[in-house]
Amino acid sequence: MKTILSLFIAITLIDFCFAQNVNFSSSNLPIIVINTLGQEIPNEYKINARMGIIFNGDGNRNYLNDPFNHYNGWIGIELRGSSSLTFPKKSYAVETRDSTGNDINVSLFGFPSESDWVFLGPYNDKTLIRDALAYKLAREMGRYASRFKFFELVINNEYKGVYLLLEKIKRDANRVNIKKLTPSDTTGDALTGGYIIKIDKLDGENNDGWYSNFKPFPQINAKIFYQYHYPKPDEIVEVQKNYIKSFIYSFESAMNSPYYSDSIVGYPKYIDVNSFVDYILVNELVKNIDAYRLSTFFYKDRDSRNPKLFAGPVWDFNLAFGNCDYYQAYNSSQWYLEHVSDYSNIPVWENFFIPFWWKKIFNDQNFQKKFRQRWIELRNTVWINEKIIQTIDSLVNLLEESRVRNFQKWPVLGQYIWPNYYVGQTYEDEINYLKNWLLNRIIWMDLQLLTDVENEKFSENDFEVVLYQNYPNPFNPITNIRYSIKKTNHVLIKLFDVIGNEVAVLVDEIKNPGVYEIQLNATKFNLSSGTYVYQLKSGEFTKTNKCILLK
Repeated sequence: MKTILSLFIAITLIDFCFAQNVNFSSSNLPIIVINTLGQEIPNEYKINARMGIIFNGDGNRNYLNDPFNHYNGWIGIELRGSSSLTFPKKSYAVETRDSTGNDINVSLFGFPSESDWVFLGPYNDKTLIRDALAYKLAREMGRYASRFKFFELVINNEYKGVYLLLEKIKRDANRVNIKKLTPSDTTGDALTGGYIIKIDKLDGENNDGWYSNFKPFPQINAKIFYQYHYPKPDEIVEVQKNYIKSFIYSFESAMNSPYYSDSIVGYPKYIDVNSFVDYILVNELVKNIDAYRLSTFFYKDRDSRNPKLFAGPVWDFNLAFGNCDYYQAYNSSQWYLEHVSDYSNIPVWENFFIPFWWKKIFNDQNFQKKFRQRWIELRNTVWINEKIIQTIDSLVNLLEESRVRNFQKWPVLGQYIWPNYYVGQTYEDEINYLKNWLLNRIIWMDLQLLTDVENEKFSENDFEVVLYQNYPNPFNPITNIRYSIKKTNHVLIKLFDVIGNEVAVLVDEIKNPGVYEIQLNATKFNLSSGTYVYQLKSGEFTKTNKCILLK
């Protein structure tokens, strides 16, 4: 049902809170138009509405008067969120439906077909990109995290701003790829999977679960509430409830025993350790204040496919990257997991606690070794500073036009919006804060994971020396070269041209264990455009990387 037919339409909006006018007729982003047929969108239980999507392809302009060429049909829609419901800019849960009100799977923007979608409206995240950036970082690890697509939203002829289409966390071959569990799967291998459970607030409808037998802290009587996410509470049968409850009880009992780290009877028996390593790494990298105790998912497949419990997928990052004024979120140092595992740090108003076993796993020596090795691997591949900054810049460039309209509609720049720690006066201020916070966080994590070898003995192959890719690359005229060493040794770093001629000596001295960064200035060495090789030698270790100077 199309409601906008004129050749040119400018929607003038007056928000009752901010009294701001926004003229909107076209966008470089897709445009989604919703008509609720005169109904208010409720907090729970979706109403039927109509939705049309204008998307002429990436790189093409979309006009509000264009035909609905990507989707034109029925949806169910309701408000989504908890504390964010207090914001004037709302987020929505959307279900694609047929004319009879039944959900139908569709592919939106090339995503795998599904019926459940999230329309996330960034409000207290004034960069608008924190969730997108975090999901990108997680997907680059090789883990599933929601795909995303930015768009501009119009509801009942009212411009609503920049939104993010996300996939809802669901069991699916292209999302959480575990076996389908039906009510008839009550015995044998079929009973063992798949399940998705979560630790989260009890917002919305159709919620149920069970309380853990173990306290998060000895000082309080509260217990962790595990929720059924898949199968849904109204679909999971009693024997399946008992199975997953028993599995989690066995895992927590093992964690509560003196032998929790034992490879046979301890946590390695119950969990996929690598998934927990990755889950903690991405949440610590961005210091996600909702991690571990809220918006925290786990899944278990059928035993014949994999008998272990997996951590993830990751979810909800609007308060990450230093965007929160409690729990030391703004501090780019400290492990957040350890901070919220210390009862002395828990305020009296807190109702959501971290399970007791997170810290025990995190501090286990074998886990820490895997944790460090995975960090080094990621820092040398997908989590290189330059690549992360490029990702941020690409998202910022994508929103260069639409963010102006968004902040005309919602003039939050320069305003404290709960629970902001930093309040920039401009969008550029907010992006610079994000970049600087994240780079400082990376430096701190490098220092912890590349130099903290207390109580751990590394073999000769355990990354005694690491040479990182320079950033930026290509560069002109200055680039930075980082390296780390685990023991005191002589370090020699030389620069060569592409045919092997020595151009410069950048480092030639004894270095103590640590992470170091040097600056290469092409002007100082009268370098011409081209490819160069920088080589690090320390003891028996030799490593080379290429860099490109473009003038």
